[in-house]
Amino acid sequence: MIARRRIETSAAVVAVISLAIWVGGLVALGACAAPIVFHVVPAPLSGDAMGAVFRRFDAIAITSSVVVLACEATRIRLDTSKVDEKDRASLLAARTRTTLTVVAAAAAIYGGTRLSPRIVALHVAGAVRGFGADGLELESLHRWAESVAKVEVTAGLVLLALHITTLRRSPEKTA
Repeated sequence: MIARRRIETSAAVVAVISLAIWVGGLVALGACAAPIVFHVVPAPLSGDAMGAVFRRFDAIAITSSVVVLACEATRIRLDTSKVDEKDRASLLAARTRTTLTVVAAAAAIYGGTRLSPRIVALHVAGAVRGFGADGLELESLHRWAESVAKVEVTAGLVLLALHITTLRRSPEKTA
């Protein structure tokens, strides 16, 4: 029983750390760095710089998402073996946590393997957002990438809370 709690707690801690890196990185890059770089650094250097940064961060986000998936698999395995069917709130919270984990991980993987590479390729080929066919595609992909990142951030923040609030507490010891 104690070993199960330690494993569950360890999985939750690792998930929270991975989510903090992933979500914090997305906020730092998307809300802070990118707008400033695109405003201060002239094109096409700004696109080159942010393309390189986001491609590097994609590896961090995907790795973090896989770690969170593994932690969730561990927790759900432990949860399903001990959740009382009468405890509907715990069961709903665990299912919500699992669903959000899959959604957030899918978003990170899609963004990192489909959206970012295509955005970088269009930029390298000389596309300018909003101009010509390639520029219109670049604009559309950029909007998609922003939306996908917002899904990751929103799901990630809820997951942070769920990983903490769904930890089972040890029963009080009596003297």
